[in-house]
Amino acid sequence: MKVINKFVLFTFLGLFFASSAFAQSGSPSTSEQANLVSEFEVNGLKVLLKKRPNAPTVAAGLFVRGGARNVDAKNAGIEQLMLSSALEGSKKFPRETVRREIARTGSSMGATAGKDYSVMSMAVTRNNFDRLWEVFADLAVNPTFSSEAVEFARAQIKTGLLEQETDNDNYLKILQDRVVFANHPYSNEVGGTIDNISRFTIKELSDYHKKTMQTSQLLLVIVGDLEEADVRKKVEASFGKLLKGTYKDAAYPALDFSKPTLDVTTRTLPTNYVQGVFNAPSLNHPDYYAMRIATTILQSLVYQEVRVQRQLSYAPNAELDSNASNTGNIYVTAVDANQAVEVMIDQIKLLKSRDLSDEMIESVAGFFLTNYYVEQQTNMAQIGELARYELIGGGWRNSFEFLTRVRRVSPADVKAAANKYMKNLRFVVIGDPKAIKREIYLRN
Repeated sequence: MKVINKFVLFTFLGLFFASSAFAQSGSPSTSEQANLVSEFEVNGLKVLLKKRPNAPTVAAGLFVRGGARNVDAKNAGIEQLMLSSALEGSKKFPRETVRREIARTGSSMGATAGKDYSVMSMAVTRNNFDRLWEVFADLAVNPTFSSEAVEFARAQIKTGLLEQETDNDNYLKILQDRVVFANHPYSNEVGGTIDNISRFTIKELSDYHKKTMQTSQLLLVIVGDLEEADVRKKVEASFGKLLKGTYKDAAYPALDFSKPTLDVTTRTLPTNYVQGVFNAPSLNHPDYYAMRIATTILQSLVYQEVRVQRQLSYAPNAELDSNASNTGNIYVTAVDANQAVEVMIDQIKLLKSRDLSDEMIESVAGFFLTNYYVEQQTNMAQIGELARYELIGGGWRNSFEFLTRVRRVSPADVKAAANKYMKNLRFVVIGDPKAIKREIYLRN
């Protein structure tokens, strides 16, 4: 049987040798990385502290478990508005004081609601950590939800929502979510809708905050050159009096990929925007690592065939998400979307039917090695990685097993994953319905 190698392998070989040199230059081992993390609880609040000796900055993230499961169609967006408004002022630190402290210390704060969890975050230099922690913790626990603060946050969120549908790529993602996640908690738009964000009252935000700020629903992750005893004392002082509550995550229902589908939204555009979504294993599933390699190889295949060989599109792509209910996708924007999609589907078939070389698997592992260390250079990135694995990836320790598990993947594992998951794609298209040949999109 023929082996896929030459026209994909070149993409990774340079990265493989570079990453091998990187690994040999003294990158920390899995056990060394894990040993830097302290795990403890304060009044039911789980805390992860990763020590980075001599790091000049500190980052912290207070994560709210639940994500889309916390809301429904009627109140979707309330968590985003609540967290954003909370950062605007507290009983001890009015809005003007917060802004002055952020400017004085050159620090940052932010809030984001996501499908699986939300977060309030801060980043600051080590010598200013004590002061900004005091501000950040009080904002999280004792926000005032003043009229000025809420209206400022409301206006910012509404501006973002209005801009979403003017960008065709963003709009494509919105349409994709509506189709793929119908009758699933992810159908709740955690970022909110214009109608919802416009009508939430201060009392509703305050009530939602009281319900959410229970330690069983929270996770605190901190990365920096800090001592556990000092952090524990700070957390006890800030969060020690919160109610524990009885929060437990609910399981997500399975996504429906029983048959291929096509949904076309009409827009007069010079090019058609296309995304085809396929099922994928979640971060805590054994198939995830083989699927990561399969999707990375598919990404190179579609780039080579759609852009380089046929010049049908400037930026064809294939990606794998990292959600609890997970999906992957192929994407293209092209005048001749039919031909581009047909080529992409052929690459999926190629990945399913032909053997991979051992060299390719090794080179992809090298590619991930390089990416992993580049992406984990900042404290905030390390917070995100620890939290993602703790909340939806089977525990924070698994975040340090990523490269080991990637290296264990065999060519047969990749082929099996492609056959198991890359089928019955659900396509969403923005463009001219008359230019779309439905049979191409529904034959996968």
